[in-house]
Amino acid sequence: MRSAAARPLPLPGAGPDPDTILGLLPFPVALVDGEDRLLYLNGAGEDFFSASAATALGRRLRDMLVPDSPLLALVDQVRASGASFTEHGVTVDSPRIGPRAVSIELGPGPNPGEVVIALRPRGIAGKIDRQLTHRHAARSVTAMAAMLAHEVKNPLSGIRGAAQLLEQNATGNDLELTRLICEEADRIVALVNRMEMFSDQRPIERAPVNIHEVLDQARRSAAAGFARGIRIVERYDPSLPPVLGNRDLLIQVFLNLLKNSAEAAPSDGGEIVLTTQYQQGVRIAPPGSEARLSLPILVTVQDNGSGIPDDLRAHLFDPFVTTKPTGKGLGLALVAKLVGDHGGIVEFDSEPRRTVFRVMLPAASEEASR
Repeated sequence: MRSAAARPLPLPGAGPDPDTILGLLPFPVALVDGEDRLLYLNGAGEDFFSASAATALGRRLRDMLVPDSPLLALVDQVRASGASFTEHGVTVDSPRIGPRAVSIELGPGPNPGEVVIALRPRGIAGKIDRQLTHRHAARSVTAMAAMLAHEVKNPLSGIRGAAQLLEQNATGNDLELTRLICEEADRIVALVNRMEMFSDQRPIERAPVNIHEVLDQARRSAAAGFARGIRIVERYDPSLPPVLGNRDLLIQVFLNLLKNSAEAAPSDGGEIVLTTQYQQGVRIAPPGSEARLSLPILVTVQDNGSGIPDDLRAHLFDPFVTTKPTGKGLGLALVAKLVGDHGGIVEFDSEPRRTVFRVMLPAASEEASR
């Protein structure tokens, strides 16, 4: 049975028992002691491990998992370092439940040697996986962009030139039609030029960058143009280390996110909130690599617009997906590509009056900073 020390004691008048609160959470939460014995398991944890708390408490975690489970190594890592960790895309497997992809959040427990474990299974963990594929969605237009640049722009140049020659002798309706041909040709060339940005596969030049200088530049540009009249609030952590990135490309990333938020915000009372913070222990495994990268720098762009329609959320970072009548649907696709080129990820949450885009980026090493 679980030790009494494992149960947090409620304060007088503090509300429901913490066990009751944890039991309402939709994801598994567990507490293990210094020998990996289960001291606590909430209701979602019982469903996850397909075992009641009465039978699970007191059992060693390794007895409920396959040998060499990465969860056991993470528990040992927290116990040794005393720090909290977040791991995305981890497979937890056991003879009873089979393999499941989860995100794992771990931290030191209330007593020495104890570790708190929170598992985010299925749809919640899959959300992070989808963010990792957004960069591939953006890059899926690379070959098409290169083809368009070569196969479309050259003929368009000839069409426009022929229309200009006809325009010299045209009158009335014919003159209007030749001008329409030139305008449409220019519009298509402009669209192709924007798509050409996706075809650049060269590694970006990166150096230590002050993310607050990047955000300030993007904010000032936005406030002077498309975000004029919208309140922009800054909530920054001044102690953040430099980001390992490309200053100009990061400005483009946050200009696009600010533009997206400004267009979504209401005309009366529109507000955008820029936030930076350091998140300890967040790591991801890029597709095709076993190495895990740390992404401690978190930048959020939040607006109070009507929210993103449900039918667009799964494809929001795909090219040509937009809710705007005159939009091209390339702004967020470019954001996904540029963030991916930095080794980071971008994700979002949306509900009416609150849409948040989160950009997670790597920090520059001390050597690079010097």
